[in-house]
Order: sequence, then C-alpha cells, then structure tokens
Amino acid sequence: MNSKYPNQLVTGVSFGITSGVITALGMIVGLHEATSSRLAVFAGIVVMAIADGMADAAGFHVVEEAELENGKAKHSSREVWMTTFFTFLGVCGFILTFAVPILIYDLGFAVIVDIVWGILLIVALNIYIAKLKNESAIKLVIEHVSLAVVVITISYFTGKLISGWIQ
Repeated sequence: MNSKYPNQLVTGVSFGITSGVITALGMIVGLHEATSSRLAVFAGIVVMAIADGMADAAGFHVVEEAELENGKAKHSSREVWMTTFFTFLGVCGFILTFAVPILIYDLGFAVIVDIVWGILLIVALNIYIAKLKNESAIKLVIEHVSLAVVVITISYFTGKLISGWIQ
C-alpha cells in the first residue's frame, strides 16, 4: 500500500471494486440477455470502464473538494487528486478485468465466469475492510453480495424485456 496516501488508495480502490463490479455485472448480464452478442458485451465493458471510471473519479473529486472540517477544506489539493486518480484506476482497472473471460470463453460461460469473479472480488474486498475495522466480515459480505445479486437479477430481466420488445 502507498504509505504516503493510504486513505486515498483504500478509498479509490474500494470504491472502484464495488462500483466497477456491480456496474459491470449488471451491464454484462443485461447486454448478454438482450443481444447474445460477444461484440456488444465486450464493447460495453471497454466503453463502460472508461466512461464510468471518469464519471466516478470526477464525482469523488467534487465530493472531496466539498468536504469541510471546521470551516476549511478537509483535504489538500494533492489528496483530492490522488483520490481522483485511484478512483479512476480502481473503477477502470477492475471493470476491464471482466473483458478477459469474454475474449477467451464462449459468451454464456464467460458471463458465468464474470459473475463468479465479481462476487469473489466483492467478498475479498469486504473481508479486507472488516479486518481494517476489526469487525466481522459476514454482515458486509452479505450486504454487498446481496446488492450485486439484486442488480444482476434486475439487469437480466431488463435485458430479457428489451430482447422481447426489439426483434
């Protein structure tokens, strides 16, 4: 871990994993169900990695700049930019990992591999966060995996609905 900016690194990577994984899984499952197209799913992953990474980083940048403590900026300009940078890398980097199975496996199997990979990332992150906080990981893992399952389920049915409407 970068000892000079540990909070920014943990914040950016934690957010990147959570946001990236949940968004990617929803998009992958929804696009697969709607199109059954490897090209559409792969392009969606790459475009989303860049766009979502930049959007999330910009959002975090504004939030960090707006945080006040005793009427003054809570974070230095360098801390704000480090959080922005690590958030972009976290979101973009983790989303792009979902492209690998799409490139090497049959699309249906690749989607399953991506779901398993995403759930493992969420579980590992929440175990790490629980250890940092000296808390039990069970509650965090259940909460965030459940959220991912809800997003995957809604995206699946949305893709199915779109596929049925547009033929």
